[in-house]
Amino acid sequence: MNALSELAPLRQQGHIRGITSVCSAHPTVIRAAVRLARDSRALILIEATCNQVNHQGGYTGMTPADFLASVMSIAAQEHCPADLIMLGGDHLGPNVWRTLPSEEALCEAEQMIAAYVKAGFRKIHLDASMGCQGEPQALDDATTAARAVRLAAVAERAAEQANLPAPFYIIGTEVPPPGGADHVLSSVAPTPPEAAQHTIDVHRRAFLEAGLTDAFARVIGLVVQPGVEFGNQNVVRYDRRLSRELSAVLKNEPQWVFEAHSTDYQGPAPLAELVEDGFVILKVGPELTFALRETLYALDLIASDLLPDYGPRPLMHAMEKLMRAQPEDWQRHYPGDPAAQRLMRHYSLSDRIRYYWPEPEANHAAQNLLEALSGQTIPQALFWQHLPDCTGFAGQPLDVEELLIWRISARLQDYHRAGHPVG
Repeated sequence: MNALSELAPLRQQGHIRGITSVCSAHPTVIRAAVRLARDSRALILIEATCNQVNHQGGYTGMTPADFLASVMSIAAQEHCPADLIMLGGDHLGPNVWRTLPSEEALCEAEQMIAAYVKAGFRKIHLDASMGCQGEPQALDDATTAARAVRLAAVAERAAEQANLPAPFYIIGTEVPPPGGADHVLSSVAPTPPEAAQHTIDVHRRAFLEAGLTDAFARVIGLVVQPGVEFGNQNVVRYDRRLSRELSAVLKNEPQWVFEAHSTDYQGPAPLAELVEDGFVILKVGPELTFALRETLYALDLIASDLLPDYGPRPLMHAMEKLMRAQPEDWQRHYPGDPAAQRLMRHYSLSDRIRYYWPEPEANHAAQNLLEALSGQTIPQALFWQHLPDCTGFAGQPLDVEELLIWRISARLQDYHRAGHPVG
């Protein structure tokens, strides 16, 4: 059995197991995830979203085959067995093309799904919940299920044509939108249990009526809202008392587990409770690139204090200039006056600065920082001042990439421990 398909049976047997789903295209984040898989000998999911990676290139410029090759290249460099890594596609449906008429958008989604499956992605999130041109913003379950079945049929054919194992499926979507909310949140209501059950029932009927019985047997998870979210400035943490009735749905659905999106910044205890309560696929993304940015900015300050010729925070100033020149990826997400927007550009928990790291200007500034500090011996006092959890790197020639990976890995360890409790 595959570790992903074992999650529901293990839960039914009383064994608590979860899996970390890393949603990032940043190579340093992926390297940290690959090392976790290698060192723990536990399967890790690395997922790409429909906007990020698709048959047209997405905003990363990568097709599914490109993304898979990039991940596997890093895995080979880190001597991580390929069978410890599973690739997933997130929100695969017409979202990218929702401004088009539904038939055109769905045709594009079909091509994208086929590209993902033929590249070797094993976990496919079928998300056809969004309306297209002239339709409501959110569609009813029956329409969503009919479109998901259409896309599943394409995935099944693609796997057969490529002589690859058939994929596992996730259905459903979540509210608020993926990537974090744009405003301060005080609470988020969990998905009503009757809504979760209705989604399962409607999809079951649609798959069976389409003759996709085998495919439905591989629909292992439902995306629900367990009551967790993060905004630009705050985090709504998991309160298991509010999700007890939702968790109870799984008692009568032994095939299923829940997938929780936006679990970033929850911390060890809430993550462990989520897994215990059936939300066993934990998706994380912005928290990891936030840790990357946090570390780079701290090193920018260390270099400014340590090296007379480095200058005052050149990395931070380069990123500010770049984001102001290209505001498309942050402007509508960061409300407020200019001072508030400036703060959010750099420190928002949604971490939309992550879209800018591949830009040449950002890459040049980051590389300048790495070259300035690589091999330098950083006094412990500077670590106390700017990175107090990294004093173990003091007093020796600094390997900047190892430090970055170490801090990202610390966040990933919270997820791994939640999914693999001791005892």
